[in-house]
Amino acid sequence: MDGFVDLFAEIILAAGIPESCVYRRKNVELPGFFRPTKEWDLLVVRDKALLVAIEAKSQVASFGNNFNNRTEEAMGSALDLWTAYRERAYLSSPQPFLGYFFMLEDCPKSQSPVRGSEPHFKVFPEFVGTSYCRRYELFCRKLVLERHYTASAFITSKSKQGVRGIFTMPAEDLSVERFAKVLAGHLSACA
Repeated sequence: MDGFVDLFAEIILAAGIPESCVYRRKNVELPGFFRPTKEWDLLVVRDKALLVAIEAKSQVASFGNNFNNRTEEAMGSALDLWTAYRERAYLSSPQPFLGYFFMLEDCPKSQSPVRGSEPHFKVFPEFVGTSYCRRYELFCRKLVLERHYTASAFITSKSKQGVRGIFTMPAEDLSVERFAKVLAGHLSACA
């Protein structure tokens, strides 16, 4: 994931943001509304204004519980940030770019259909008989459709190929390229 975070940092620098405003690994905490702070994978803070916050997550094995944990975490982080933003935790910041980048292990268990439990009510039809790969795709898309995140990217990679930088993008609207273009566009508007 560090390679992708580095790529996003390069895009940010190419947009004219000084390196001193880009934070990775250190000083990546932002105040929340429901919790004191949350650490992000990449932040851009210039002149006391929050411009960018990016979360990068991955999922390898243990798909059942971890799918629920990852989705709840991403939704909670967005709710926490946007509520803190509304309450002026980030002072006079313009609306920041909030990005969610997700990589899933491409393996038989992530690609096989999963049966859902419907003891009381039917699940939405797009989830019926879907794999975890498809569920993550739907999730990442809905994060943007519901305006919880400005952009989301979703990739998959086989465990031995990922370390060599080999990955696939299951959906064009969730591509790394599109994520990068939305990020660059946001920064050009802030310049």
